[in-house]
Amino acid sequence: MITLTINGKAHSVDAEEAMPLLWVLRDILNFTGTKYGCGVGACGACTVLVDGAAVRSCSYPAVLAQGKAITTIEGLADGGTLHKVQQAWIDAQAPQCGFCQSGQIMAAVALLKEKPQPTDEDIDAAMTNICRCGAYAEIRAAIHAAAKG
Repeated sequence: MITLTINGKAHSVDAEEAMPLLWVLRDILNFTGTKYGCGVGACGACTVLVDGAAVRSCSYPAVLAQGKAITTIEGLADGGTLHKVQQAWIDAQAPQCGFCQSGQIMAAVALLKEKPQPTDEDIDAAMTNICRCGAYAEIRAAIHAAAKG
């Protein structure tokens, strides 16, 4: 048994030591906003925050997250109020197919925590998640808008 703190709540799960955090989140705890993309940490669809840092959960053993604060896309909104990055995503019309969006948003939240006023170069360096639709200009605009708001 491992205990994980996800979106501020403790969850005890019976998971194998090597099980990736992604599968604990999706298959055991039903946090399905975190998406499976590539399974090797390359695409970023599975990005969550672990102690505020963007982590590719498909290649991060869940056991390593014990004692740390995990935030998924489901944990960003505060009651009925969207996180400023989520709202900026909508306002900038960044979502297209939507598959990569939860991972993109989580990476953007981590970026803005580290660099509250990022430049285009900062965004390009930090946002390594892949968007199949090519919505990178909209994603960049959303991040700049969230930085202002």
